[in-house]
Amino acid sequence: MARILIAEDEADMAMGLRDNLQFEGYDVVVASDGQAALKAALEQSPDIVLLDIMMPKMDGLEVCRRIRDAGFTIPILMLTAKSQEIDVVRGLEMGADDYVTKPFSVRELLARIKAALRRTGAGKGLSRLLTIGDATVDLVKGRVDRKGETFALGHFELEILKMLVENAEKPVERNKLLDVIWGLEGFPATRTVDNHIVSLRRKIEPDPKHPRHIVTVHSIGYRFVP
Repeated sequence: MARILIAEDEADMAMGLRDNLQFEGYDVVVASDGQAALKAALEQSPDIVLLDIMMPKMDGLEVCRRIRDAGFTIPILMLTAKSQEIDVVRGLEMGADDYVTKPFSVRELLARIKAALRRTGAGKGLSRLLTIGDATVDLVKGRVDRKGETFALGHFELEILKMLVENAEKPVERNKLLDVIWGLEGFPATRTVDNHIVSLRRKIEPDPKHPRHIVTVHSIGYRFVP
């Protein structure tokens, strides 16, 4: 099950969220200030961060910025008070994915968490680290390590790879990739997917011109072969 980092300095709220999320089966880590939250985000491998804006030692906006600057693509859901709604836009600009305004219902929060995890593939059995041939892929940092070289994966490359891995050995249509990742349903002539596949192969395949793991399925799309 997915790991959730709760960054909240109000002890009662943090413990209440922890208990509810553990009841739902999530692995939960709690941080009570911004510095502890940043350290946990970088070291504890959470699948999603619930991040309060107003915290001691470092506010949530700065924590969010530093998580993104470190290359982590994990979903960040900001927890805000009504008086802080002006900070929501700043949070989104710094890389937050969503927000909820206090007071909020646990049911609403759970729905937003599940939606974020569905988008990222976390909690579906995907491990953080994937071994593909001689390459190791970090799905949280969006990084490929292969033969002493490190390659950064762009957002769309990472989402394509996740979708292919989730459907390993099965053909995934170009139109399906376009629809789910870009929201471009109905544009079968676009080279968008193909261009990203070319780039992805250069970072993962030993011989990109003769791919063994990201294989073209003629007139359909692509298939991932472990």
